Amino acid sequence: MRQVNFWLLVVFGLLAVMVFYFSFNPSYQRSIEAKYHYMTADYSQAHALASEAFELDRYNRMAATVMTQSQTALKFVDYIDESKKYLGQISKIAEGASIGDADRVKMKMMCEIMMESFVKISPIDRDGRAILLDDDLLEKARQYHQQFVDLYEQITATS
Repeated sequence: MRQVNFWLLVVFGLLAVMVFYFSFNPSYQRSIEAKYHYMTADYSQAHALASEAFELDRYNRMAATVMTQSQTALKFVDYIDESKKYLGQISKIAEGASIGDADRVKMKMMCEIMMESFVKISPIDRDGRAILLDDDLLEKARQYHQQFVDLYEQITATS
């Protein structure tokens, strides 16, 4: 019984040291804050805090992971913003009385740019799952990508 109490005391002592270390180490404080911002979809703040934490301690794996996750998420946020912009431009062209060949080429190029952009930033694993990315963000980007694919197929079918 004494031996069990001794090992429990050792385990709790080590846990207390770890909690103390993580609580008062500025690198891990920033990492935890960065993880919070990442989980609340504030990717730019998460990236900034994780970068600071990583600069303070290069061995902070939590900081490295959150920094990578937020950097990838920011690429998808940019893709979604660009998609909205291009779809707005395509809608303005489509609202016209007639769509000429120059307009078709312009819309086709916009679709090609956005389809290629998605492929370049897409962190897809072999089994089709996203690596280090929020599923909702990836799904939203996939929906925009699919809109560009469908639009591209319509444009090329009518050409």
